Amino acid sequence: MGRYRIGIDLGGTNIAAGILDDSLSLIAKASVPTKAPRPAEEVCRDMADLCRRLCREAGGLSPEEDILSVGIGSPGIISGGVVLRADNLGFRNAPLVLLMSRLLGKPVTLRNDGNAAAYGELVAGCGQGCRSLVAVTLGTGVGGGIVLDGRILEGCAGGAGEVGHIITHAGGRRCACGKRGCLEAYCSATALIGSTIRAMENNPDSLLWEAARSTSLVNGKTAFDAMRLGDPVASAVVEEFILDLATGVSNLINLLQPEILCIGGGISREGETLLAPLRAKTAGLLCAPENSATRIVAASLGNDAGIIGAAAAGGLNAGDARHGDTMQGGFL
Repeated sequence: MGRYRIGIDLGGTNIAAGILDDSLSLIAKASVPTKAPRPAEEVCRDMADLCRRLCREAGGLSPEEDILSVGIGSPGIISGGVVLRADNLGFRNAPLVLLMSRLLGKPVTLRNDGNAAAYGELVAGCGQGCRSLVAVTLGTGVGGGIVLDGRILEGCAGGAGEVGHIITHAGGRRCACGKRGCLEAYCSATALIGSTIRAMENNPDSLLWEAARSTSLVNGKTAFDAMRLGDPVASAVVEEFILDLATGVSNLINLLQPEILCIGGGISREGETLLAPLRAKTAGLLCAPENSATRIVAASLGNDAGIIGAAAAGGLNAGDARHGDTMQGGFL
């Protein structure tokens, strides 16, 4: 009986995959370009080839004998083993589980990438020993995932866990999704860069210019770097960003009361510079003292969270006819 699982993190730029042993440790990892948008059949062939390559590179594992299952984390809305919609991949109704099971002939599961990463943090990262975790990832957008009582919350149509699109500012900034006032429009790295550039343009004497030199060089660290130089304009940018994030985080905690709420993405590398004031501002927005039991921490697995979570979540709801996202077989 096999003792290894393969996890695949399917992104718009790269396909990353890894092999996990029975202690959820990565023993091999590799990636190839996604080359999106292109047909799902072509992407699946590259994913299957990457799985076989990983087996060879991990000491010559036998796919038929050593691999238990393959788990995929994909952007988009997932239901019944199908990516209903993933704009950055160009997928519409792409049956990834069916395609991959035919190519690999192993049990294949499909999860939203944010949910997979959240599950990875629960079982192998900052949430080890816990049963509930909400992940908020601050990247180009704001992603996330929800795990309650050890189970990924997927919703009735596969679209639960879109934490970036809770409305925190009704009628506010336009989000990439087309709505106004989404958390993503205020707390993504993209949003923080926009706020920093506006502050620079309105304050030509600000030390933000020393931190970035040019608006074209602004990134998610610029405001934090200038704040550390003692710049009050940068401090105001960071304070507003953290307050907006605390508004979203408090909503999630008030609704779900998880044991852990973890912050991931590039901005989370600010560590306690971000987290300490975030905890303080969030505490003032919670509806009940009991909700303060939720611990707000940095995610710990980085880019490996999606791979680990996709692989580890392979057994969740296996065989559950309501989900229909698992196919059985053996490698071809």
